[in-house]
Amino acid sequence: MDNTGNKPIIGILGGIGSGKSTVAAEFAKLGCKVVDADKIAHELLDKSNVREEIVGSFGKAILEPSGKIDHKKLADIVFCDGEKLSTLNKILHRLVLEQAEELIKQYNSQNQVKAIVLDMPLLVEVGWAKKCDNLIFVDCERQIRAARAKKVGFFDENQLKIRENFQISLDNKSSVADNSIDNNSDFSTLVRQVTEIFSDIVNNG
Repeated sequence: MDNTGNKPIIGILGGIGSGKSTVAAEFAKLGCKVVDADKIAHELLDKSNVREEIVGSFGKAILEPSGKIDHKKLADIVFCDGEKLSTLNKILHRLVLEQAEELIKQYNSQNQVKAIVLDMPLLVEVGWAKKCDNLIFVDCERQIRAARAKKVGFFDENQLKIRENFQISLDNKSSVADNSIDNNSDFSTLVRQVTEIFSDIVNNG
């Protein structure tokens, strides 16, 4: 991609629970800005116009007593039904991508920012891989990913499989990546790999 005059854009790929956000956080420590699609989506769910549209599609059962959307209830509904997931994506995707574009523009104008990291679960699926100068695949065994997802109270291994059925296969994501980070061992190994890749990108970009 021709990114003349702009910061390098780094896309993070990987399965659910692989440690994509941990990798993104390490890049942030090195002077990068992170565009976190999940965070943007969660913030959008709290906006009244978006909330109304989602409640109109999924009913009031997804609301907490406070009137806010219960993110877990909503996720449990959409990840068991491709049609419902598609409905949610139609409401949220365009808004998430618009906000991500806006953040990229902001970060490009900030001198201290060394690179922009896209932490977006559906990066390849929505065609944003081509916006990236460098794609990094976070490689992590399914058992470890399932254990991590369960530990933070997300879902069990069966739900992990269901959710990943709605995404492009990890083999495909791995094959389009420029770099791979092995996240099957300890944290210091992950940090070392991030630092090496970052150094390559910044020095050879």
